Amino acid sequence: MERFVLWGKYCENALEKRAPFREEHLTRLSTLKEKGMLITLGPTKCNRYVFGIFEAISLDVVKDLVKEDIYWKQGIWTELEVYPWIQAF
Repeated sequence: MERFVLWGKYCENALEKRAPFREEHLTRLSTLKEKGMLITLGPTKCNRYVFGIFEAISLDVVKDLVKEDIYWKQGIWTELEVYPWIQAF
């Protein structure tokens, strides 16, 4: 298994726009966390960016996980980049 870093942006007025989808989003994240695929994920304090760390067998798996998220499908996340990550410490 490898680790991957996700970095992205939220849409304008994300706090309001995400409200109808938040429960579905958080439930899915909990499932991914239980499976060991999600290490952490959340917004920056300014709520303009999202950061996450995933563990998976490939970059494609993580990209697929992200594309399946309701926040991506509903345009709450507007830009996402995923990179293989080497944890030094």
